[in-house]
Amino acid sequence: MEKPQESWFEASEVLPMFPSLVWKIQLQSALHEAIDARILALLHELRPAGALAPGQGWQSEQTLHRRAELQELVGCIDRAATGILRFLRIGYDAFEITGCWATVLAQGAAHRAHSHPNNFLSGAYYVRTHPGADTINFHDPRAQTGIIRPPVTALTAENTDQVVVRVQNGTLLLFPSYLQHSVDATQCAEKRVSVSFNLMFSAFTEHLSQPLWSAP
Repeated sequence: MEKPQESWFEASEVLPMFPSLVWKIQLQSALHEAIDARILALLHELRPAGALAPGQGWQSEQTLHRRAELQELVGCIDRAATGILRFLRIGYDAFEITGCWATVLAQGAAHRAHSHPNNFLSGAYYVRTHPGADTINFHDPRAQTGIIRPPVTALTAENTDQVVVRVQNGTLLLFPSYLQHSVDATQCAEKRVSVSFNLMFSAFTEHLSQPLWSAP
């Protein structure tokens, strides 16, 4: 009779290191519906007359956080960011929004992969999503992992180079500004509407370095 194979190790563990975290918050219905209504009314004033052609997108000015219509959303962003800095044990809690803009995507419009240099946190708030226009892609920030891509038997969090996050009206996402993200082409006739923003430590924006990224 064959003997059972003796174990060749005494202990084993997997050590997760250097995670890229994305914080996903769903606002209460009554709150986000009121916020959404004010944002849509503002965008109706700001957007040029005429419908977007298929494949087209529109972006607003980058100072929407100074508008009265967005102050309730700004308050939610501030509270979320304060919690994130506390979670990360950051020893400096003075931060500010360095840019905030709305994006409207028509059917067929996409947003290529990009990051937001010289910011610490970035985020997006979703005003209008629809089936086929309700996801955002996050890409592996470790460039070296792309050197070899062997086939896998199943996609998992440990072997994928892209994570697709599903969102809905009232979803607030915050993530490290270095984390590349993209939006696939909108697959429905309804427009996708979101508000994006960047956050940076106040000392950097005052004395050291201005954000290097701006919306096209």
